[in-house]
Amino acid sequence: MIKTGIVGLGKMGISHASIINAHPELDLVAVCDSSSLILEAMSKYGAYNTFSDFSKMINESNLDALFVATPTRFHADMVLQALRKNIHVFCEKPFSLTVKEGRQMLELALKNNLVNQVGYHNRFIGTFNFLRKIISSGAIGQVYHFMGEAYGPVVVKRKESTWRSDSSEGGGCLFDYASHVINLIEYVIGDIKDVSGVMLKKVYSQSVEDAVYSGIYLNGGISGILSVNWSDETYRKMSTQLTVLGSEGKVISDAQEMKIFLKNDNKALGLSKGWNMRYITDLTDPVSFYLRGEEYSSQVDYFAKQITKRTGENVNSFASALHTDEIIELIRSKAS
Repeated sequence: MIKTGIVGLGKMGISHASIINAHPELDLVAVCDSSSLILEAMSKYGAYNTFSDFSKMINESNLDALFVATPTRFHADMVLQALRKNIHVFCEKPFSLTVKEGRQMLELALKNNLVNQVGYHNRFIGTFNFLRKIISSGAIGQVYHFMGEAYGPVVVKRKESTWRSDSSEGGGCLFDYASHVINLIEYVIGDIKDVSGVMLKKVYSQSVEDAVYSGIYLNGGISGILSVNWSDETYRKMSTQLTVLGSEGKVISDAQEMKIFLKNDNKALGLSKGWNMRYITDLTDPVSFYLRGEEYSSQVDYFAKQITKRTGENVNSFASALHTDEIIELIRSKAS
């Protein structure tokens, strides 16, 4: 069993705790949070040690692996402490508020040969993985344009006082919301090389942007549009979508379904000429424990398997997350 700890017991930390407790290879032995109320509940109903001091947990718990689910500004210090103790780390997104800190974490993880993963869960969603397969197979021909979108009702009132609305805590819509789409674009289509026409819009927040709009450029003349808004009350929860146009077809995909248009049959992928529909239920492998979506269990399972089997792959490495942070920094630098 992999002795595991969690720091940060908010929405994602509690989700990770539930998944880890049901996992056959992970043993949750320690949790850490600043809230005494949460720690009291975790101590009462869970068979693990609770800590309010992160350094104390790291020094006393003899951990093999750590999940970091705190506000972003704490990531670097906590991840580096864990890596120095030769602990494998799963860090929630966004990776870091600065590229410099991200590089430090990546370099130490590689130096100590430790498994490192960041929680961009879209990489474990069946529809987006099938879209990646469609593009790489050439089924829609040469990709020439795309649109990456995400909308949701995160900040819908003025003077929101959450850590996400503080530029020094969470970084705003660009870091917390647009990072998902940027990371997904790079996973599915290709690395982003440049951006232009950046607009960072405040809707309700005072110190951070609530919407991000930008032109995006990849190698090979591929262009795209980034459109993200976390103050959109027409959505019940976060909705992410990629639309990809190619010389031989088009795909519109979100986390639930795909609309695929091909000019020609593609028997290898089971797709016919014209419009095709595929649903997440057709494209998702079962998981042993379901919570909020198979992708959350899948990413935890992948992290555990990396620790035990070291396959050589790393779908969601610190390196890929660092490149997302570099694009975020580029977008910020070109904002009008």
